[in-house]
Amino acid sequence: MINTFKKVGIPIVILVAALCALALMILMKPEPEKTEVVTQSFLVDAQPIFTENIDFLVHAQGSVTPKHRTILSTQVSGRVISVSDRFDEGGFFSKGEVLVELESDDYETDLLLAEADVARAQAALNEEIARSEVAAREWESINTSTPTALGLRKPQLAREQANVKASLAKLERAKRNLSRTQITAPYDGLVKAKMIDVGQFVTVGTQIGEIFSTDTAQVRLPLTDNDVAFIGDLKIQQPMVSLSADVAGKRHFWQGTLVRDEAVLDESRRVIYGVVEITDPYNLKSQEHPNTLKFGRFVSAAISGLTAKDIIKLPRYVLRLDGTILSVTDENTLQINSVDVMRADQDYVYISGGLPIEHLVVMSAVSTPYTGMPVRFTTDEPTKSIINESERSVEVSL
Repeated sequence: MINTFKKVGIPIVILVAALCALALMILMKPEPEKTEVVTQSFLVDAQPIFTENIDFLVHAQGSVTPKHRTILSTQVSGRVISVSDRFDEGGFFSKGEVLVELESDDYETDLLLAEADVARAQAALNEEIARSEVAAREWESINTSTPTALGLRKPQLAREQANVKASLAKLERAKRNLSRTQITAPYDGLVKAKMIDVGQFVTVGTQIGEIFSTDTAQVRLPLTDNDVAFIGDLKIQQPMVSLSADVAGKRHFWQGTLVRDEAVLDESRRVIYGVVEITDPYNLKSQEHPNTLKFGRFVSAAISGLTAKDIIKLPRYVLRLDGTILSVTDENTLQINSVDVMRADQDYVYISGGLPIEHLVVMSAVSTPYTGMPVRFTTDEPTKSIINESERSVEVSL
C-alpha cells in the first residue's frame, strides 16, 4: 500500500504544487502598459509651383540642297573646241562665264547668208516702193478716178515688206544660233557633274553637265501638325533656324530662315515639309558663316517657335496616365488636378492651366491617391521660392 502511494501519489502532489505555483506567478504578473497606436500620414516629396515664360524650339533634320540645280544641254550641234578650266567637278564659276564653246564656223556662215538675204530683201522693197510711186503718178496723169490697189502695186509692195520681215527673222535666228555655240553659266554656282570634253561632237539637246547655284542653299524639314502649331504663321513672320552638324569630330553651326512650307502633306509620312534657306553657304561673297555648308550634308535644325507665358514646367513623370497631377493643399491633403497640357516632350511636360499655383506639386509616386488624403513631407517645412515671373524666360527644345 505504502509502495503504491509512493509510486502514484507523490508525482500527483508534485504536479498539483507546480500548477499552484504557476497560477500564483500568473496572478502576481504586472499588467503591460497600453500605448495608443497612431497612424501616420502618407509620406510625399512636394515642391513649390511657379510659372515661366517658355520659348519653344521645334527640332527636325534634313539634308542641304541647292536652291537651283540645272542640267546643261546644247541648243545647237557641233564639235566641242573649248571647255573652261572651272567646268569640272567641284569647280566654281560666275554668272555669264563661258563654260563650253562649240565650233562656230558654220553658224558664222549662216549669219553672213542671213545678212545677205536681208540686204536683197531691203533692195527689192526699195525697188517696189519706187515702182508704186511711178504707178501712182501714171494713174493720175491718165485717169481722174480712184486708183485700184493693184494699179498702185500695193500687193507687190506688201509682199516685199513681208520678205524683209522674214529675212530679218532669219538674221536674228542666225545670231542666236551663233551665240548658242558658247554655253554660259546662268548663275553663280559650282559643277556637280561634267559629261563632255574637248573634241566631242554633240547634237541638239545633248546633256553636257549638272550645276548647282551657290547663292542660296535649302534644307527640307519634315514637320508634324503639332510642330507647325508651335511655329506660327510663316506669312507673318519667318523664324530663325539654327542648323548644326558634326564635322571632323566638332560641332559646327549655321544660321538660316524658315521661309515657307510646301503646303501639301506627304501622303506616306503624313508630314508637311518646311523649307529653310541659307544665304551664301560656301562663303563666296562674304564670311557670313564660320564654316562652309556643303550640299548634301545632313544637319539638325532647331526652329525658333512661339513664346508662351505663365507656363508651369514639370518633369514628365509627374503627369499621371489619366492626365492628372497630384498637388498638396494648405491643409496638407492631396488634390487630384485635371490639367491642360500645352506640350510634352521626353523629359518635361508644360502645363497651361488646371494646377493651382498656391499648391505644392507632388514629385513622388502615390499608389492609391484620393482627394483629401492626408500627407506629410520628406522635409519638415517645405517653403515656396519667391520668383519674379516677369524676369524668368526659359528656352525649351521640342
